[in-house]
This record gives sequence, C-alpha cells and structure tokens, in this order.
Amino acid sequence: MNKAQLVEAIADKMGGRQQAADAVDHVLDAIVRAVVAGERVSVTGFGSFEKVDRPARYARNPQTGERVRVKKTSVPRFRAGQGFKDLVSGSKKLPRGGEVSVKKAPKGSLTGGAAATVKKAAAKKVTAKKATAAAKKAAVKKTTAKKTTAAAKKVTAKKTTAKKTAAAAKKTTAKKATAKKAAAKKAPAKKAPAKKSAARKTTAKKATARKA
Repeated sequence: MNKAQLVEAIADKMGGRQQAADAVDHVLDAIVRAVVAGERVSVTGFGSFEKVDRPARYARNPQTGERVRVKKTSVPRFRAGQGFKDLVSGSKKLPRGGEVSVKKAPKGSLTGGAAATVKKAAAKKVTAKKATAAAKKAAVKKTTAKKTTAAAKKVTAKKTTAKKTAAAAKKTTAKKATAKKAAAKKAPAKKAPAKKSAARKTTAKKATARKA
C-alpha cells in the first residue's frame, strides 16, 4: 500500500479524499518534524518513532570486502507496540468490518509532543497561505499603481506637447503679423518718390507755359 492507496482507504471515514489526504499529510509531517527535533513520538498500541544516533565505525564493502570508514550519523527508528505485534503474529485477530482496537491515550498526554507538533504544522500552513494571499494582493496593488502612474505621465506629456504646439502657433502668428505690418509700412515709402517726381513734372510744365 502506498500513500495514495492509504488516502483512498480512509477517504470514506474522513468525509472525502481531500480531507483524508490532508489528514495523512498533517500526521506524517508532525511525526517527521518531531523525530528530526529529537522527540519520541509514541502511539499507544501502535508503536513509537524516535531518532537514533550511530557513532562513527568501520564497515566492509559487501562487493569488494574492503574496510570502509563510516561517519557518525542519525537514523529514524520505529518500534512496533505490543498490540501491533500481537495482530501481526496472529495471537490476536483483526476485528471484522471494524477498526483495529488500540488502547486510548491517557488524558492530558496529547497536550504536548506530537499533538503540539501537529498544531504547529497546521498553523504554519495557514500562515503561509495568508502570507501568499497578502503577497498577491500587494503585487496587484503595485501593478495597478504603476499603470495609473504611466497613464498620468502620458496625459501630462500630451498636455505639455499641446501647450508647446499652441505656443509655437502663437509665435508663428505673431511673426506673420509683424511681417505684414513691416510690409505695409515699406509700401507707402516706395510710392513717395513717385509722387514727388509727378509734382516736379507738373511744376516744370507750368514754368514752360509761363515762358511761352
């Protein structure tokens, strides 16, 4: 039986496959964390899990027979409880269609150890989920703020361009008006000599007539 099959086996009793999967994950996580921390996880009638330290030693390679130095290490160990042993050996029979009878834990024994580790693991998962949700909201807010700022910059740039265009148009209009005024002033000045020459011609004609 693997983990998936174990989940399927208890799914009906847990009210669904997801609930069963969560229960199995929490139990295994709590056991692993407790053993790694050096605690002994004992389930009455089932067995106990504990951490065992192995000192440095020499061993032989089974293939070559060479003597090899093995470093100091720690390994997990499981010891089956008496009830579990009796069921496996056949001295006790499994109940038909019911749950295996395991001795109930004494009152107050679930306040620490593995039970506390289960609660801590569940609390850590809930906290991690909340932190992830908060991070997503913050990322959405930052993205929205960036988009708003970019839009504001574009609008400001358009307004600035429009102002520059209007100012350039005013300057161009002012230059054209100035050029027209200058042309208008220069035009009468050119006509003035023509009037003077006409007056001179008239005076000359009158003088000639008097002499005659």
